Amino acid sequence: MSRLGGKMFHQLLTPVGGSLPLSFIVAVVPIAVVLVLLGLLRRPAWQASLAGLAVALAIAVLVWQFPLALALNSVAAGAVFALWPVMWIVFTALLLYNIAVASGRFDAFRDWVLDHLPNDRRIVLVVIGFCFGCLLEGISGFGTPVAITSALLILVGFPPLEALTFTLIFNTAPVAFGALGVPVTVLGQVTGLPAVKLGAMIGRQLPIFATFLPFYVMALYGGARSVKALWPVLLVSGVSFATGQFVASNFLDYALTDVLSSLSGLIMTLLFLKVWRPKADPAFAISAHVTGAARQTRIPTWQGWIPWIVVSVVVIAWTHFKVFLIGQLVIPWPGLHNAVAITLYNDKPYAANYVFQPLATGTAILISAIITSALVGVGPGQFFEAVGKTWKQARIAIVTVALIIGLAYLMNYSGLNYTLGMGVASVGFLFPLLSPFLGWVAVFLSGSDTSGNALFGNLQVVAANQLGLNPVLIAATNSSGGVMGKMISPQNIATGVSVTDLKGQEGVVFARTFKHSIALTLLLGVLVVLQQYVVPWMIP
Repeated sequence: MSRLGGKMFHQLLTPVGGSLPLSFIVAVVPIAVVLVLLGLLRRPAWQASLAGLAVALAIAVLVWQFPLALALNSVAAGAVFALWPVMWIVFTALLLYNIAVASGRFDAFRDWVLDHLPNDRRIVLVVIGFCFGCLLEGISGFGTPVAITSALLILVGFPPLEALTFTLIFNTAPVAFGALGVPVTVLGQVTGLPAVKLGAMIGRQLPIFATFLPFYVMALYGGARSVKALWPVLLVSGVSFATGQFVASNFLDYALTDVLSSLSGLIMTLLFLKVWRPKADPAFAISAHVTGAARQTRIPTWQGWIPWIVVSVVVIAWTHFKVFLIGQLVIPWPGLHNAVAITLYNDKPYAANYVFQPLATGTAILISAIITSALVGVGPGQFFEAVGKTWKQARIAIVTVALIIGLAYLMNYSGLNYTLGMGVASVGFLFPLLSPFLGWVAVFLSGSDTSGNALFGNLQVVAANQLGLNPVLIAATNSSGGVMGKMISPQNIATGVSVTDLKGQEGVVFARTFKHSIALTLLLGVLVVLQQYVVPWMIP
């Protein structure tokens, strides 16, 4: 057991005058700093993350009495995790996107969209921003679907800020089951509850949101008249995705949920548009400039699907056959592993195992990029040009993600996050209403529903058992609440702006999505209250 100076650090829960309310207020300051800098002062995400990290370091060391060596070590552990596997996935996914662009296949995909969908940006928003984006989330996640789908929406005439805002909101629907159900698997591991039941419970919450999400976004984009004009296709896309999500998570295999729900949503929506078309509205017609550019593309439009079909097949096979486990190394982080005792969990040693997978999902996406290059005629020179372009796009996002996940690790190991969790859990019968916000905070910081479940999943169960609430419901709510926090995560936003002309405007994007994130999380809290106290038959 690795311990600092031979002694294990025991996390403090109420270091500010022995008061939980006062300690809670101080513990929330680093998060508030990030929120204020992003949302009010509109600073770039890396600056907001760096400021939040600096404040958290001071509070952790001076108030929570966390040894400086452990504090810096926990930040380093978070930063390394951010680099591999998180940003490795993002980097390779952006590389695949750049290869698609360089080879003309991204333009061909745009042309396919223009040829097969009505001349209406609102329809394109639903098909690409929602249906296609959800499919990409199931494959890669970590913000890359937001980057790729927003870039495609920009190609068909959306202003960059609108494209990124709407794809961030749409991206909430599939997150809890992303990467073939890994968040649910981790939630089961940390809580000791059956992952199958947890997946089924999440599948009885998120489909409700998925059903009305197309209506919600369309109301934001086109107003009430657009909802009235497009309600049939909005209903088909939302219900088909939600049905696939519910059926897969409850009756098939939660690991297949994203794949089946996104495919069902995409296929059913495209089939429906074969028999139904909205009345033309000049205000939302795709501009002649865009359609003119499309007519200049000589590549067959079906080839625009090549990169996305290749990556779908490779990643699903990679995961199904567990290729990512080959060569895996579990490395106890020196000086941090078991050096901290989690006071809230009866002084349970806090593990710090870094799992290095040379064949992680990012490597599968790299293989997909190489295969795609061979299929579309991109030679070594063009390939490495795309690598250089990807680095220029992603370097600020890499720094941002390293900072924000370093902040998350610091708040975890120092005990700040456990003070926050204990404070929320102390509200008694109101806890079901606030439970989603624990997941929201965790994913806002880490950018990952998997990490959010690892952090607060067990805390939710402890609170549920103490308050006589259903532990499966409350644990699942951590994951469902987390997806609402992902739309405002600095990691997600930084990745999204990396392929648009919005660099440095992360604060503007954050300000546009924050109120929607809060509103949807609060709505989930109301649903949890109903499920706990009014309709308990909704709990598996």
